[in-house]
Amino acid sequence: MNVAYHVRAFRPGRSVPHYFCQGRGIDSPQPVCQWVPGVPVDQAVGDLLLDIMTPATIDITLAVQEELQARLEETDRLRKQQVERARYEAELAHQRYLRVHPDHRLVADSLEADWNRKLCALQEAQQQYERESQKDRLAVDEELRTRLHMLATDFPRLWRDPDTPDRERKRLARLLLEDVTLIKKHDQILVHIRFPGGTSRTLELPIPANPKLTPPAVVAEIDRLLDHHTCQAIADNLNSRGFTPGYGKPFHGPMIARIAKDHGLKTRWERLRQRGMLTLEEIGKRLGICTDQVKAWRASELLRAHLCNDKNEYLYEDPGPDPPRVGRGAKLPRKGQISENTSHHASEVQCEA
Repeated sequence: MNVAYHVRAFRPGRSVPHYFCQGRGIDSPQPVCQWVPGVPVDQAVGDLLLDIMTPATIDITLAVQEELQARLEETDRLRKQQVERARYEAELAHQRYLRVHPDHRLVADSLEADWNRKLCALQEAQQQYERESQKDRLAVDEELRTRLHMLATDFPRLWRDPDTPDRERKRLARLLLEDVTLIKKHDQILVHIRFPGGTSRTLELPIPANPKLTPPAVVAEIDRLLDHHTCQAIADNLNSRGFTPGYGKPFHGPMIARIAKDHGLKTRWERLRQRGMLTLEEIGKRLGICTDQVKAWRASELLRAHLCNDKNEYLYEDPGPDPPRVGRGAKLPRKGQISENTSHHASEVQCEA
């Protein structure tokens, strides 16, 4: 899984992690398969490490290590016996080959092949012994024991220190953990933790409720402004007036849209539609003209229109029973030639030839 860091108002000056998996979105444009809040996961893993890294735990670990070391020495002795047995059999095969009479070629060939097999078995036993011994040899001397006790004493202080950067905590965790697997279910997060050596633990964490990070006063102001402005215009308005979101960054259009959706606010398009405004296609059908003519009439202020989003799309006021008309071949008036309060009930707009 990948990790992303965000700044939140409830942790000023500190970043908040989120873990997400986007494996299936690498080759094709698909949404992330799961997104896990990192604060409860990091807290739970940190508490587990603090419980484990104690002097008593270190003493138990060292005692187990000494017991394992004794067993490894016995295992090493048995492996040496296997190597010696393979060496003895190879030497015995060599002696049998040397005693055969040269005239007995068939017997000599058979004994030579057996000697070669014994030599291969000896080489394989020797290589296996060296590999296993190299993996098993881990002597815990007194100096290492002292350093482990110091680590168990210093680890809680270093981990809890607020001045310790998150990257240093990550480095400490990597030294103590093999891997961590996160699985997000409907109502909980499963955290599978694997330690070096194969020991594992599973933690079940409740999924924290998604807090409404934006202050209620800001949400109320966004609700009011949506009656008159698009999302980007609202973001510019709030930024100029000193409002701040819970995310710790300036407002922008998509953020306003997301806040409105999270708080169940109606979009500007929905509000304008509730006021009876028509889409581009609907106003064109209403007037019997094409959409390009509708746009030209809007640009010439023959039609009243309101911007409904940040994509430069408009919704149009219903012109009523007597909509404006332009004679065939007539030129449209320039923008501003018709007063803002001009009625749309005139039977025809007179234009210059």
